[in-house]
Amino acid sequence: MNKKALLDVLYILCVGTTIGAVLVLGAVVAAVVFHSEVFLSVPLLSRYEEGKIMGEIFRRFSYWGYFMAAVITLYEVSRYKVMQIDKISILSAMGSIGTLLLFSAVYTPKILEYQGEGESVMMDNSFEALHKASEIDFKILLVMLSILFVRRAYLMVVKR
Repeated sequence: MNKKALLDVLYILCVGTTIGAVLVLGAVVAAVVFHSEVFLSVPLLSRYEEGKIMGEIFRRFSYWGYFMAAVITLYEVSRYKVMQIDKISILSAMGSIGTLLLFSAVYTPKILEYQGEGESVMMDNSFEALHKASEIDFKILLVMLSILFVRRAYLMVVKR
């Protein structure tokens, strides 16, 4: 396997892994953490405490988000330089980078800041709006990464 093919495979693997992480965090981890009383038989954690656990999970995911924003940028720029890119891959890459950075650099730190101010601040309308916006961003991230994955895989097969 030549270097270009190996790089292509690693890129697709990283994008696919990120899609899996977003799906697992959004659909599995959040569902379990925010409904811990179902699995523990008694409500041991308050909504605030569950949110702190989820906040820490997302803080750690943010490191992967920064890494993937850099990987996507470097890979797609390298593909642009050799004209192996099209509008769909450019737009989905830009959407992926934007939503990754928005989630990692804006929403997660701001939510953690709210959590640091205590439980009473969590009932504020501005926190609810921020939280809802971060959920929408996460869903858009999933769509953008999925489009990028499919389009990049298609271009890899067609351009060989």
